[in-house]
Amino acid sequence: MPYRLPHLHKSGPQGAIRIGCAGWGLSSAVATSFPGEGTHLERYSHVLTCVEINSSFYKPHREQTYAHWAESVPDSFRFSVKLPKAITHDARLAGTEALLDQFLQAAGHLGDKLRCWLVQLPPSLPFDHDVAAGFFKALRERTKLPVACEAREHSWFTTHAAALLKAHHVAYVDADPIPDGCEITHRADTSLVYVRLHGALELYKSSYDYTYLDDLARTLHARAKKTAEVWCIFDNTAEGHAQPNALHLLERLRIHHK
Repeated sequence: MPYRLPHLHKSGPQGAIRIGCAGWGLSSAVATSFPGEGTHLERYSHVLTCVEINSSFYKPHREQTYAHWAESVPDSFRFSVKLPKAITHDARLAGTEALLDQFLQAAGHLGDKLRCWLVQLPPSLPFDHDVAAGFFKALRERTKLPVACEAREHSWFTTHAAALLKAHHVAYVDADPIPDGCEITHRADTSLVYVRLHGALELYKSSYDYTYLDDLARTLHARAKKTAEVWCIFDNTAEGHAQPNALHLLERLRIHHK
């Protein structure tokens, strides 16, 4: 039977735990775990609790597209949307106000089902206080939704950088694998936990073994006792491991919830 876990959608004595993937494409190998009629997104959204829209990084989507996606999923389902590379990688966060306006206007048509923004930075981008402050100030002037920042250069993980992120209510992404020198030693915003799993050993391709996922379930359960909302996104999509890993993690969380 499908791993439908409604209690993981809801905040209660502990925060909500949302498990999903970077995209909702379903392979034939997992089809029986996502039963029913309709599009891949419709079937996906009745089993997993959230999705990260990763395609927005590569190309803009129309307002009508975002609105259609929102209409396709249950009321309790939530979206995270990745900021475009035009903002993070091409402009490198500088002078992006017009780009932010265009992107946020379109993605805002997800309505109440839009829950979080993902800002993934290029590994070549070092922390620059003035640029970072200007960017996150502009972002915060335009949205109050939770923001997770996946920095991949070591200078973003100092006390100084963490303080700036915290001041703008931005959380660090807990990424696996962790880039060299990018361990989170100073937490920024702690109202959001956002875990991104890219695949151990081989990026985007490797599966996570059951021992890792069992340990992860315990960690997420513990973090949810202290945090309003916990997201865990599987980005190891290249060879179809994301959904099976997510389903196993959901089952382990069900056991821990008992």
